[in-house]
Amino acid sequence: MPDKKKHSIHTIQKMKENGEKVAWLTAYDYPTAAFAEAADLDMLLVGDSLGMCVYGYEGTIPVTMDQCIVHCEAVRRAAPNTFVMGDMPFMSYQVSDEAAVVNAGRFMKEAGVDALKLEGGKRIISRIKAILDAGIVVCGHIGLTPQSSGQLGGHKAQGRTVASARALIEDAMAIEDAGAQMLLLEAVPPEVAGFIARKLTIPVFGIGAGPETDGQLIIVSDLIGQFQAFTPKFVKKYANVAQVITDAMTAYVSEVRGGVFPADEHCYHMLKDEIGNLPALMQEFE
Repeated sequence: MPDKKKHSIHTIQKMKENGEKVAWLTAYDYPTAAFAEAADLDMLLVGDSLGMCVYGYEGTIPVTMDQCIVHCEAVRRAAPNTFVMGDMPFMSYQVSDEAAVVNAGRFMKEAGVDALKLEGGKRIISRIKAILDAGIVVCGHIGLTPQSSGQLGGHKAQGRTVASARALIEDAMAIEDAGAQMLLLEAVPPEVAGFIARKLTIPVFGIGAGPETDGQLIIVSDLIGQFQAFTPKFVKKYANVAQVITDAMTAYVSEVRGGVFPADEHCYHMLKDEIGNLPALMQEFE
């Protein structure tokens, strides 16, 4: 979509104020990002979920900065007119404010992303402020935070008790007070997510957080039915790419083994004025 106008943080903020829902997806490679731009997605997240969806890791912890940068570069090239957010991987910002700024700068300089996402609430406020002070747009991420799922007792929904909901609301308010321009809520009850979205003036998005947020994020590998290891409760599959691909590969194997593929139409033949010389050529090597 060459005529598509790319969103900025200001237009995304205006969408919240106007009650317009923001639709975004994860993307990890050039083809997927190109499809997303053609589909008029508002934003793309190059999430550290690439650890599971691309590399087959059990979780996001092993994902490195270099991996994230490479995938962000590919997505940026494919979707130049879409707002692209990088996802800071485990230990790229937890060590210190200085390390957080250095790594955030790499995303900007090497991959040209428009914003960065960090997991955590009040405990990472100094990191958020440091990155903001470097002139970089920041999106907070609370609720189910996969990088710290061990502390949460696993990949479990958050905010389902009054005490947990209070902690989420306090984290959300602290993130906005720190200056972050967006917030993502993951695996949070809609009653709590809706309240936070109304309470905060910045856009509040949900992944598994119900319909009352300012927009929705979903993992593209879940949306198209490509990731098969598990399906979160909040996922709606809009396609079953895994079955389509498997069927195509199965048919290919069958045709190769049966001598059906390649057929004549799949072959490059010699030029007509040259084929008469082929027997003599072959004779040379007899």
